[in-house]
Amino acid sequence: MTARSRPPVPEQQLTDQWIGGRWQASTAEAGIEVVDPSTELRIATVPAGTAADADRAARAAAAAFDGWAATPVPVRAKALRRIVEGLTRRADRFAELITAEVGAPVRVARRTQVGLAIGMAAHSLDLLDGFAFERRIGNSLVVHEPAGVAACITPWNMPLLLTVQKVLPALAAGCTVVLKPSEITPLHAYLLTELIAEADLPPGVFNLVVGTGPEAGAALAGHPLVDTVSLTGSTRAGRDVAALGAATVKRVHLELGGKGASVVLDEESLEDAVRATVDQVCFNSGQSCLQWSRLLVPARLEDEALALAVEAIADYRVGDPRDESTDLGPLVSAAALARVTGHISRGLADGARLVAGGPGRPDGLDRGYFVRPTVFAGVCPDAALAQEEVFGPVLCVLPYQDEDDAVRIANGTRYGLHSSVWAGRDRRAERFARRLRTGLVDLNGGPFNPAAPFGGFKQSGLGRECGTAGLEAFLEVKSLQFPQDSGGPLGPRLKDTAPRTEERTSR
Repeated sequence: MTARSRPPVPEQQLTDQWIGGRWQASTAEAGIEVVDPSTELRIATVPAGTAADADRAARAAAAAFDGWAATPVPVRAKALRRIVEGLTRRADRFAELITAEVGAPVRVARRTQVGLAIGMAAHSLDLLDGFAFERRIGNSLVVHEPAGVAACITPWNMPLLLTVQKVLPALAAGCTVVLKPSEITPLHAYLLTELIAEADLPPGVFNLVVGTGPEAGAALAGHPLVDTVSLTGSTRAGRDVAALGAATVKRVHLELGGKGASVVLDEESLEDAVRATVDQVCFNSGQSCLQWSRLLVPARLEDEALALAVEAIADYRVGDPRDESTDLGPLVSAAALARVTGHISRGLADGARLVAGGPGRPDGLDRGYFVRPTVFAGVCPDAALAQEEVFGPVLCVLPYQDEDDAVRIANGTRYGLHSSVWAGRDRRAERFARRLRTGLVDLNGGPFNPAAPFGGFKQSGLGRECGTAGLEAFLEVKSLQFPQDSGGPLGPRLKDTAPRTEERTSR
């Protein structure tokens, strides 16, 4: 199937940033082209936001903070519910935009990119109903207060989902927000901003700055009026943001890369495990930090696992993301295509054995950033293909000798975000999962739970999102110490004037 040769949405010329409750012209002299990855055609131009834009947004957010933080929780929740209602009303438009800018197949865009985002947004607000912003511990009142101005820096792969996963909890907590979306996929953020404008939040509570990470993102991460930075991105970007935030000792939350392992412990679970792992590798054309890009199987089952993987991956259809039958759309950009094909070529050069896919475009797709879903065998666990995040539909099948060997291989990368364990019994899977150095482990296909904390070990990040932990990420904790019921104030130079019993007794 040949990708379409015309833009699916009218080309847009966008020059403004949303700052202080109104659209304001960016100070940028240049623009950034947004390209449909399935056609390689420009669909929009957006501002290359500057440090000056970021400064104006941070100042607007800081000016609005005291008022929004003091707004009663039920009032905040009511205003934010209007955003969730707007997301639901315009779900089809969001899906259309995300298919255009990300290249996500329309089914994936509707169900996951948008559907899960709406569910995540609603869940973030549901948390407010039962959250204890204050609780008594002995003579202390422990109070959770908004952390301040939050800079939310979001990626291109799951843009709406990962935006609402940050912005809604931040606003619910009472923070004011500056959103800096990826310049590769900013169109959903403009539509989201329209919904937020319709929700009538006070000016400055939410702000949008579109621009590159090194310019606008860095300016926010280092800005003295920004109190907390929440980034989802690459490990390299995470290091940069952490360094910038350290100058003013900011709270920094980082959700970074992954190199997940899907570990099969017995023959009984092999077929389900292989098919689920292939599906995870192919989801969003492999552009997911949650991807299980390493399939670990007992050595005696390696040939069978490879056969099942080849059979499964052959059923996935690559093509026009607007076709309902498409499973894999294009990669997001020419740079992404070069990176993924480079990893495939390097794997071959390092001696890995190609069993499906490989370099080169899929048949019949002569335009667009399409790549063939690929399976490798014979990969050394220490090779680049098994260590580095490919961020494309590339799977390595790795044999192991025993469970200790499997633990060593699974834990043997700098990442620790998302893994899975497959066994005939849940208890066996749980015992193995407890040995993995990773923040999220699926047992026998357990589904994602938005109420549970999500985040990584090692270089996969700092902090947690989702559930109560996602709300707490935007809250500071204060303890108010009240006098004890007996006695007066005590301190280093203050003494209890009442005679002590032991002293009276001794006289």
